[in-house]
Amino acid sequence: MKRLTGLILLASILPIATIDGPAVAGPAPTPVGTHGSESVGLGWKPDVRAARRYARQRRGDVRFAVVDLGGRMHQMNGARAAPMASLFKAVLLATYLSRPGVRSRSLRGSERDLLGPMIRSSSNAAATRLRDMLGAGPIVAMTRRAGMRDFSYHPIWGLSRTSSRDQARFFAKWDRFVPRRHRSYARSLLSGIVPRQRWGIANARLEGWKIFFKGGWGTGTGRVNHQTAFLERGRCRVALSVMAEFSPGHNYGKQTQRGIAERLFEGIGRSQCGERTDEGDAIANPSP
Repeated sequence: MKRLTGLILLASILPIATIDGPAVAGPAPTPVGTHGSESVGLGWKPDVRAARRYARQRRGDVRFAVVDLGGRMHQMNGARAAPMASLFKAVLLATYLSRPGVRSRSLRGSERDLLGPMIRSSSNAAATRLRDMLGAGPIVAMTRRAGMRDFSYHPIWGLSRTSSRDQARFFAKWDRFVPRRHRSYARSLLSGIVPRQRWGIANARLEGWKIFFKGGWGTGTGRVNHQTAFLERGRCRVALSVMAEFSPGHNYGKQTQRGIAERLFEGIGRSQCGERTDEGDAIANPSP
């Protein structure tokens, strides 16, 4: 048990990858809903059946949840919780940026020196310091605000638990949980994680889509392999969380993440999601 706890804690301190890209400026895209003849992307649906078939063939305990272009959630064992590992850091980021004394002012250099490494290179020391600064109360409040039904807090933050449906919902509406002043910065962190750490969903064949994500994994053991992402092109967004425990190894877990993403997003294509939207799209996912 001590060995297992140590592995999970170490998983919580390791970074997750993302496709490189510049900081995103300006208003954030929102999920597209049914808003008349000019709505885009609604002809596409995630291939949940193919993803489930693939997941059932993989070794270990695999579950996923995906939010489609219309804001609908599809899942496989999506309510089953697991240790969060470094998924916890995205919650820390949103919680800190939402603090009353932070949300309406520019960030100090010392704050960026904590938040940047925590997300881009998944610094455990930075995450622990931020957790200590915040305390459990605001973190739990953020998870409730985000509608995380399956979240439970643990003093060893990597052992806090969540589910894939919690995470997909959180990332699908990410911009609701980060103050407007800090959204561009937060998005730049999630899209700018160090190149040597991109794999899984980030390596899925999704031409034309930009990815923002975070995750956690074990020390090569496969004990924990998670990724949660939202992907955007134009005014369209989809979100995905893949959670796996007890994979044969880390590389195997990375293959599972990529395989599920590619099957879910098969056929999404450039033609499915254009730049033009109507006024209804602007209120599909209102900002706080």
